[in-house]
Amino acid sequence: MKNKIYMFLFFFGLLMVPQLNYAQVDFNKKPDDDLGNNEDAFQELFFEALKQKSIENYDRAAEALLKCIDIDKTVPVIHFELGKNYVQLKNFGSAEDALKEAVKLEPDNEWYLDELYAYYASQDDYDKAIKTVKQLVQYHPDYKEDLASLYFRTKKYDEALEVLDSMDTEFGISVSRDMMRNQIYEVTGRKKEQIENLEERIDSNPDKESNYLALIFRYSENNETAKAFETAKELLKINPDSQIVHLALYKFYLDANDIDKAIESMKIVIKSSQIRPDAKQKVLLDFVNFVSENPEYEADLIEATTLVEDTNNEKTLLELAQYYLKTGDKSKALHYFETALKIQPDNFAALRNVMLLHIDLNQYDLALEKSDKALQKFPSQPIFYLINGVALNQKQEAKKAINSLEMGLDYIIDDPKMEADFYNQLSAAYTQLNNTIKAKLFADKANKIVQSN
Repeated sequence: MKNKIYMFLFFFGLLMVPQLNYAQVDFNKKPDDDLGNNEDAFQELFFEALKQKSIENYDRAAEALLKCIDIDKTVPVIHFELGKNYVQLKNFGSAEDALKEAVKLEPDNEWYLDELYAYYASQDDYDKAIKTVKQLVQYHPDYKEDLASLYFRTKKYDEALEVLDSMDTEFGISVSRDMMRNQIYEVTGRKKEQIENLEERIDSNPDKESNYLALIFRYSENNETAKAFETAKELLKINPDSQIVHLALYKFYLDANDIDKAIESMKIVIKSSQIRPDAKQKVLLDFVNFVSENPEYEADLIEATTLVEDTNNEKTLLELAQYYLKTGDKSKALHYFETALKIQPDNFAALRNVMLLHIDLNQYDLALEKSDKALQKFPSQPIFYLINGVALNQKQEAKKAINSLEMGLDYIIDDPKMEADFYNQLSAAYTQLNNTIKAKLFADKANKIVQSN
């Protein structure tokens, strides 16, 4: 067949490769050589191949395309389609050969190159993928990021950084490229080079906040605290309204014992609408720990906690509860434990602490109600039986207390102190019933455990 046969890849709207720029076959043309009706046969086979591919009969599609090649092997699109069908059939060696043939016949066709590149990438054949994507870069600069990624995968870190540098220069900084850049610095241990890159960015763009923040983080990570602190203060000079910088400044001021500025930064962080809730919680928890050692700043902690009363961070609430428990403010501790339980109702430790605080605060009705409910969820936890028994004893319901306490005793494992508490409560219950013999029996058991421990 003298003329190459080109056609659009389109069949019933199911398959199309755009912008192939192929000329249509002249169906009215009569054969001018000895090939007879080969053009008609070629077209019928080609469309049969597309039909079979559309219904996922890839083997039949491949058979039709091979017959097309027997008629005319110079049509690149046939090899292209054949390669894609072979990929579906997992006949990878033949798929590569077919796609390479398509590229050989039309080396400037980006669709063929892209398919070949995708094939090599799917097979983790990164060296060949690199060779192919280098050809694609001339059509679309976006492929440069693929090239950098391939260099990274093949541990060609210098080449990857070179590509990233050129893209940053041409297109500006991007998050995805920075993530790749940081991965390279991480695996190669090039912390100094990483910092130099950020310093250069600040020199070339001194008003961009993100560059300062990244440099502060890297200095801190590299234990260059003084440089990190100076960078944070420099950012505050060029952008006095920056809120995010106070995430760093708070800690720096605290470490420098500049407490007033630390508190000021902490409050900016807590009130900020730009800072993520989890970051706020870390600052608040850090301040809770600071106040534990420096109780004279408790008023500032109280003010800070009022700013986060609507917090939905369970860990922060539990830390605040533990802080107030440690300082002896049981009412506030109870408040934060109960607030945490609204977020996570089945938190065992919080449930236990809430009920114990009800007992300490003489809130026996609440202790009884909550321990009854807790035993439905945790029927093998002796602490809830003990709390239940204590509440019943305090309400002068001795028989119910004895029943609950005796059930709970069966669940105690290697906990002498709790066992002694059970015996003391049983002694108290029998005392209420004027059963002095059993009251003494259980009191003696409790004393024996205490003395042996």
